[in-house]
Amino acid sequence: PAGRIEAAHQVDFFHGKVLHIRVPYPFLCFSAASVCEAAGLSARISACRGWIHGQRASSASAPADHSGASGVIKIGGIGPLTGSAAVYGLATKQGAEVAVAEINALGGLQFSLDFQDDEGDAEKAVNAYNKLKGDGVQLIYGCTTTTPCVAVAAETFNDRYFQLTPSASSTDVTSGRDNVFQVCFTDPNQGLTAANYIKENGLGTKVAVIYNNGDAYSTGIYNAFQSEADAIGLEVVSVTTFPDDTNADFTVQLGEAQSAGADLVFMPIYYTPASLILNQAKTMGYAPTFFGCDGMDGILDLEGFDTSLAEGLMLMTPFNAWGTDERTVNFVTTYQGQYDGIPNQFAADGYDCIYAIYEACQKAGITADTSAADVCEALVSTFTSEDFSVDGLTGTGMTWSSTGEVSKAPVVVKVEGGVYVTQ
Repeated sequence: PAGRIEAAHQVDFFHGKVLHIRVPYPFLCFSAASVCEAAGLSARISACRGWIHGQRASSASAPADHSGASGVIKIGGIGPLTGSAAVYGLATKQGAEVAVAEINALGGLQFSLDFQDDEGDAEKAVNAYNKLKGDGVQLIYGCTTTTPCVAVAAETFNDRYFQLTPSASSTDVTSGRDNVFQVCFTDPNQGLTAANYIKENGLGTKVAVIYNNGDAYSTGIYNAFQSEADAIGLEVVSVTTFPDDTNADFTVQLGEAQSAGADLVFMPIYYTPASLILNQAKTMGYAPTFFGCDGMDGILDLEGFDTSLAEGLMLMTPFNAWGTDERTVNFVTTYQGQYDGIPNQFAADGYDCIYAIYEACQKAGITADTSAADVCEALVSTFTSEDFSVDGLTGTGMTWSSTGEVSKAPVVVKVEGGVYVTQ
């Protein structure tokens, strides 16, 4: 009604006159200008790449479906929304949704995201890809995990679809495929970096390794870690494995590490089995330093997990949800409000993926009418160009090589008092 502003978050006055109105983003679906016009007032709304008066544009609910709108670039997403790896797929989906909502709030270039469940299975991932292709998507965001991503990458290469994965870190994903790129660190990079960090910082004199030999991510990191450990003289006294992430008993692996005198246990695994290992180690009275990689990010938000068990845990992750920079604070605030949880590295990588696509599409002049094949060629050229870089939650000045690998600095954090502390 005229004379009343229902959606106003803050109204600034000067000598009794309205200078401007801050309106929460969820109400901007009918535009702030219309609010002011209805009230007979003038407003100044500033926005720059999703920021409205110092805060990212965000929504308290899932992004609107723009798939039927004209002038919308259609992105197809793939990842596990059900099954044992669903926690990772949901995070990559939700992080991407936050970015899509922000981008669409800017006006101009518009995105839609159709995210399909692959249940962490290669065959189902290919089926999801074929459905997305049939529905007319122009590029692929995903997959979340390595094995499905390798299978889909073979298809997108043959069909000439651009593909950007937030978290499938094996070099097998991109090998021999010029159209596939990663926002996450590669497995060899993580293994090599971990070995050197442990050695250079004197974190352990005798190292045990526990890894999942049925998982390409875990195996890839271990192989690189072991090779580098041999090269630099880092003593590995125990190497044990488990077959999949549903494994629940790790007493044999921990017992061997303890018997070998390991004072550091390297675990290139996901956080669900890691939580069980930490719990069982405490029960055994075994307290080495535990060191993980980016797959362990999210353990502090795992439902039912006693976070005190993770005290002293060290891991490599490109994202710290407890960071104090403005970009991180605003993303975490939006994500928590929308999904009621702390965003992990998977969510942050997903967010960065969408912004990388957005900036590349702007630079390459991609529109809703650009064919998938033309999108592919244009974005491959853009991502590998010397003058293209992206600042995101997981890295500043991120660039990509012709192999699809991202260049950004790894970060080691330590759990102290239930939060990450950057080392």
